[in-house]
Amino acid sequence: MLKKINLLGFSLESLESFFSDLGEPKFRAKQLLSWIHQRGVTKFDLMTDFNKLLRKKLNSIAVIKPPKIHKEFLSDEGTKKFLIELDSGSMIEMVIIPEKSRTTLCVSSQAGCALQCTFCATGAQGFDQDLGSDEIIGQLWLANFMTKKLNPITNVVFMGMGEPLLNYDAVLESAKIMKNQCAYGLSRKRITISTSGIVPKIDKLSKDIDVSLAISLHAPDDNLRDEIVPINKKYPIKSLIKACEDYLKSFSNKKNITMEYVLIDGVNDSIDHAKKLSILLKDVSCKINLIPFNSFEGSSYKRPKNKQMNSFKKYLMGKGYITTLRTTRGNSVSAACGQLVGDLSNTIKGKNLINHRTI
Repeated sequence: MLKKINLLGFSLESLESFFSDLGEPKFRAKQLLSWIHQRGVTKFDLMTDFNKLLRKKLNSIAVIKPPKIHKEFLSDEGTKKFLIELDSGSMIEMVIIPEKSRTTLCVSSQAGCALQCTFCATGAQGFDQDLGSDEIIGQLWLANFMTKKLNPITNVVFMGMGEPLLNYDAVLESAKIMKNQCAYGLSRKRITISTSGIVPKIDKLSKDIDVSLAISLHAPDDNLRDEIVPINKKYPIKSLIKACEDYLKSFSNKKNITMEYVLIDGVNDSIDHAKKLSILLKDVSCKINLIPFNSFEGSSYKRPKNKQMNSFKKYLMGKGYITTLRTTRGNSVSAACGQLVGDLSNTIKGKNLINHRTI
């Protein structure tokens, strides 16, 4: 028996092609997007503007199947973390962060991560698998239709488990759905894709879709970044900064890139590091998001003192950079930056995940 196609992760273009192959008009694609992503309907029989013959045909070859919420965690300040079960048996995590003016969803793009950034719990467990576009957009679908919350999701950040640009096609397909007016209708400013610096894919992203870009930087020079973010050995800082400059030039409406910088006590948090950072970024239109290190089991790193973090921020602001010091959210349920781990199927089976994927 042939496996049915899961249409949940199909963008408008993919659905148009799908319906054309069925001999159906392309406008069916917009109708289906609306049913799934605006009304939360997953049963073809409930889609009343499809005739009975089409509904029967769709039922025979396709499904709309989101992943499952396995468990929910609520932090003291209202941040919600969800353990999401995939068909493979692996579990990933997504986080909903409610604020006064917006509600942000942090989505995962991979189960585990191969990059092994030293400040991140996800990388410490290794890489298991790429997520399909249905499993990525499925997190937004679950957040809007299957969770108890006061407000709809207004912003999506690809800052959960995994390196988004190493799962490029699925991330791109899901981002297209997020932007489509027949689906979620999120503007480019409300979708942020974060990367540790996969330079060729940054160049490709600028040609394929207009979204906000964040760079997981964390060090102002190659020697330190090689240690903290090992992918830097393949794509060093000079090539990364050049890719950022080229990315900005690709868009007439692009104001800046967000530079993410996790502050680690005694590692990258000195004023000398701040000086080097200000010089490094002098030709890049950017804002700097300072993130206090969030501890996790097995890490020897520590969070800097508030005085040190504020001094780092003050120095950068004095050099004219828009600089924010992120308020830690979700730490009580291990939902803060760098703490997501999920539950990987291959970990359960005892396999070595670190070398599961070649970068």
